[in-house]
Amino acid sequence: MTKELTGKVAIVTGAGRNIGRAIALTLADGGASVVVNARSNRAEAEAVVRDIEAAGGKALAHIGDIANPSDVQAMADAAVKGFGRIDILVNNAALRREKRFDEISFEEWREVMDVILNGTFHCVKACLPALRQSGAGTIVNIGGLSAHTGARDRAHVVTAKAGIIGFTRALAHDLADDGIVVNCVVPGLIGTPRPKNTPEPAHHLVHHTITGERGRPEDVAAAVRFLCSPGARYITGQSIHSNGGAYLGG
Repeated sequence: MTKELTGKVAIVTGAGRNIGRAIALTLADGGASVVVNARSNRAEAEAVVRDIEAAGGKALAHIGDIANPSDVQAMADAAVKGFGRIDILVNNAALRREKRFDEISFEEWREVMDVILNGTFHCVKACLPALRQSGAGTIVNIGGLSAHTGARDRAHVVTAKAGIIGFTRALAHDLADDGIVVNCVVPGLIGTPRPKNTPEPAHHLVHHTITGERGRPEDVAAAVRFLCSPGARYITGQSIHSNGGAYLGG
């Protein structure tokens, strides 16, 4: 593929593994310099940086909790200091917990909201000055299939991810005059490695793709790369589903 993102600088949150890692690698393959964020696992983030550099790209790792505004500001500052600008922000970091609603404490509810919804708010606020200066800024928020279908035992996650859809649409209006496009990519039924003894998410057992296949993190990353490309500048405020037709499959 062409290096359509050459000269651009991207921040990808939650980029140490799975979908976030694939997004970071794909944007780097497009020519972007990438800030690889992870909350605490420096080894994973630095491994992604090494993979990008081995392929001839530029990247730096930044460890910080997006639920903490000061950590987020430090990440934005590191991007500008390291690469001179910010053109692309991919809000991927999330918590994907499962628990019966009557067992969810308010603290657990807030923890999920703080990462998925408030963390996205913090990242946009911190990166906004640089995104405005870009002249062609791009924000891609990563949603979730269950925000559109509902799911058992995920009231906190479903609510937060549904909020991301509304936030995306609102930002598209608010930032249009700044030349910033804002979209959401919605993964669905993506096959990613899970910790040992961790069950398959409940909603994965209910919904099926019409392709008969589970998606790969690279499928989500490809959609993100397109939305960050010059050819996608007329697309904003949209939710793009990468789910193998899971809605149609029931």
